Amino acid sequence: MFIFNVKLSRTKIFKGILAIMAIICLSIAGVGIFKIWGSNQKVETFGGDCMPSVEIAYLTDENYTNVLKEVHENLDTYIGQKICYTGYVYRVPDLAENQFILARDMQIKNTNQTVIVGFLCSLENAEDFDTYSWIKITGTIEKGYYFGDIPCVQISEIEKTTQPENCVIPPPNDNFIQTSTIY
Repeated sequence: MFIFNVKLSRTKIFKGILAIMAIICLSIAGVGIFKIWGSNQKVETFGGDCMPSVEIAYLTDENYTNVLKEVHENLDTYIGQKICYTGYVYRVPDLAENQFILARDMQIKNTNQTVIVGFLCSLENAEDFDTYSWIKITGTIEKGYYFGDIPCVQISEIEKTTQPENCVIPPPNDNFIQTSTIY
């Protein structure tokens, strides 16, 4: 039988714990630096039927309401951001002639009801597009005004498209975390 007699002093225990904590801190810092370095490589976009790009955010049915909510809540952060998405032209009587809402129908949680949601859009020849016609736009988020400051997409590209098979989108997800750029 072997008996080990180990004598530990408080200083040895303290130095051991300090060394272990230093290794853990360095490991966490290394992982953080790796993730930050890797996040600069913008590989993933929001998908959709537009060509992927690091300059334009592509909104899909799954992320549309999350992005819409985030941009409305933090407008100044997203001014200048280019976006591309599909929706239908929706008008209300008090909009300017060069404005419309590019809308989608959002399902209300746990019901079969929907509500119209969307971005205010500005376009020189907005009247050329019929109300409830489906279009795909690319544009830049600017600060607009409709009973207060709201995002307004200044449209740079627009094309008519067909209504999607499922035109109802889900409500915002409480777990969605957005960054300062929509990618």
